[in-house]
Amino acid sequence: MLRILSVAALLAVGATALAAQNLDVIKARKEVLKGFGAAAKDPGAMLKGEAKFDIGKVQAALRTFQAGAAKLPDMFPDNSKTGGETEALPVIWEKKQDVVDRFKKLASESKAAEAKITDEIAFQDVWPKLLGDNCSGCHKIYRKPK
Repeated sequence: MLRILSVAALLAVGATALAAQNLDVIKARKEVLKGFGAAAKDPGAMLKGEAKFDIGKVQAALRTFQAGAAKLPDMFPDNSKTGGETEALPVIWEKKQDVVDRFKKLASESKAAEAKITDEIAFQDVWPKLLGDNCSGCHKIYRKPK
């Protein structure tokens, strides 16, 4: 009987540790993705004419995209499909390489945009393509609709 209780206790501790790991990675990736949204806020206002163009804020947003996109491919382990109010759809794990490739593309195109965006005209041309091709494209396939 003591042996059964010991095994049950070990299983419970192990399950708790796995659940914590699951929630930690979900929380971490949500923070990165929310960081993308926060970084895009000022440039979005600039694009709409609601804020004055500021190359520094645009460049900072692009660096945020690069840094986050480099981290995200490792933030979708199999044990993070559910929990923590994740908005990730199960198709992510079915098409994992596509997801990884999309993050690499975001990082690469954000880096290229840093060089291309030198003034407001270039910003107005490059920024919508960057977000439309990358952010919107990924959300349509891999994120739960709001």
